[in-house]
Amino acid sequence: MQVELTELELRYAGLRIRDAARTARMRASLAADGQQSAITVIAGTAAGTHRYVLVDGYLRVAALRALGIDIALAVCVELSDADALIMAHRLDETGRRSALEDGWLLDELSEHHGLKQDVLAKRLSRSRTWVCRRLALVMVLPEIAQLAVRDGRVPAQAAMKYLVPLSRDNRPSCERIVINLGREPVSVREAQRLYTSWRTADTNLRTRIEEHPRLYLQADEATRDDKSDTELLVGDLNTISSLCFRARRRLTEGVVERKRRRLRTAFREAQRAFSTLTELMSEEENDARPIHPHGDPTHVEGGPRVHQDRQGTELVA
Repeated sequence: MQVELTELELRYAGLRIRDAARTARMRASLAADGQQSAITVIAGTAAGTHRYVLVDGYLRVAALRALGIDIALAVCVELSDADALIMAHRLDETGRRSALEDGWLLDELSEHHGLKQDVLAKRLSRSRTWVCRRLALVMVLPEIAQLAVRDGRVPAQAAMKYLVPLSRDNRPSCERIVINLGREPVSVREAQRLYTSWRTADTNLRTRIEEHPRLYLQADEATRDDKSDTELLVGDLNTISSLCFRARRRLTEGVVERKRRRLRTAFREAQRAFSTLTELMSEEENDARPIHPHGDPTHVEGGPRVHQDRQGTELVA
C-alpha cells in the first residue's frame, strides 16, 4: 500500500538515533533507485481520522522528506503497538541498533505497555541479564545526555563507554558537561579525553572541565603534541588497565552467555598482544639495569667474578 507522509504519526521517533550520515546515504540510495523496502505501520486508534503509526522505517521517512517525496510504500500490520515494536526489533537484520536504542525500546515496552522483564527477554529471544543491562543504561544516563544521543550530538558508543560511568560517579557533573558541550557534535575520542581527564583531575580542574569542556579539549589538544613518548605510553598502559577491569566486570555479569566463539577468539588475540607487550616491557627493564662500577660488567661488590672455565690458568707476565 501507499501512504502519504502527512498521514504518519511518528510516535516512536524517540526510540532511534538521528544519524545524519546514514540519512544522507539513504537519501542518495532513494534518489538513485527509489524506495526498495516498505516501511511498517499500524492503523491509528483515533476515531474519525485516517492516520497510521510508524513502527519501522524512520530513516527512510526522513530521507523521503528530504527529497521532497510525499508518498511512501508501507505495510500495515494488524498488531498492537507492543507486538509491532517487538516484531520490528526481531526483523531488524542490519543489527545497527545500539545498546542504548535497545534500552529505549525496553523502557517503552516496560513502562508504557506493561511488559515484565522476563516476558521481554523471552519475546526478544534474549537473556534477563541482557534486558537488565540495557534498562540500566537508560536509568543511569541523564535525560539531557539521552537527548544529545538522539539528536546525534553525542555518539551512542561515547555515551555508553564514558557518560554512563561518569554519571555513576557524579550525575550532576555529567549533566553539566553535556549541556556545556552545546549543539556541536562531539567525537568518541573527545568524550574519552573528557572523561579520563575529569576522573584524574582535582576539584578545580574538574570544575573547569564541566564549565568549559570544549575549551579544555582545545587546550588539551595543544599540549598533547608536546607530550613525550613515555607519557603517551603511560597513557596507553592506563587504558589497557581500565579495559582489563571493564572486561572482568562484564565477565562477572554474565556477558559470555552469547557468542562464545567470538569471545574466545578475541580473548586469545588479546592474550597474544599482551604477551608481546610483556616481553617488550621486560626487555626495556633489562636494558635499564644498573651499570656496574667502572663500566666493567665483571666487577661486582665482594671481589672479582670467578670464571669456572679458567680454573688452573697461570698468571701471565
